[in-house]
Amino acid sequence: MDAPYDRLFSVLLESRERQCFPSEIRTAAPEFVQHVLGLLFPHFAERVECGAAAVRRDVMAVEANLVRLLALLGPLYPGTDATIPQRFMEELPDIYDFLRQDAQAIYEADPAARSVDEVLLTYPGFYAIAIFRVAHALHALGMPLLPRLLTEFAHQRTGVDIHPGATIGRRFVIDHGTGVVIGETTVIGDGVKLYQGVTLGALVVEKSLSDKKRHPTLEDDVVVYANATILGGGTVVGRGSIIAGNAWLTQSVPPQSVVSRRTEVRHRTSSAAEELGELEFHI
Repeated sequence: MDAPYDRLFSVLLESRERQCFPSEIRTAAPEFVQHVLGLLFPHFAERVECGAAAVRRDVMAVEANLVRLLALLGPLYPGTDATIPQRFMEELPDIYDFLRQDAQAIYEADPAARSVDEVLLTYPGFYAIAIFRVAHALHALGMPLLPRLLTEFAHQRTGVDIHPGATIGRRFVIDHGTGVVIGETTVIGDGVKLYQGVTLGALVVEKSLSDKKRHPTLEDDVVVYANATILGGGTVVGRGSIIAGNAWLTQSVPPQSVVSRRTEVRHRTSSAAEELGELEFHI
């Protein structure tokens, strides 16, 4: 008779010999993004020194952190470009510029915000956008796994789920945040505002479509109110359009449209209840 747990030991040994995953990556990923955000904004740093030597030291520490993460993942993803850490650091000034514009846009869009500092420190929408900007840069450089770990960390912290492959323009606003979903091939222009519960998703979910554009395009200055759902890779919301709360949109609309759902009150015995929620849009 086999010793107790022999089968379990055998299965686990075979699994670990096949892929000995570095467990520390799970905790190292959020530490890395906090390190990056603390470098860009003192609001996120545990300790700040403002001299040139301290800034140089912090820059080198972030790069060293990314080099360590790449070394952890390297054996699992052979062929990964070893220059990613250096190229990522070269992109940080642009990421910082994007994030400053995002924070300013959130401040200007929300009458309840009293300062940009308040936005940086307390707004989950900004926090999710900040982590997305970092993850997107790494995704574009070909960094394996880490970008998804970062955006899932943001998802857990804020309820905002943005795939690092999404393309998002400047002055991006997510108000309240919770429940927002932005799919991998979404394209969002400049000056777009999303409210809580908005889904920018795929109309059809099939593995064979992984290399196709599956998620919608929102042109510049579009506003999408709470709990609206916009689906499909061919769906384009024209510049300056407004999508009302709870709208369900699977077709393109021209620029300067207003898309809404008709609100009606009917007697409960009405046989036409299925007509409730008919989509309307106005140009």
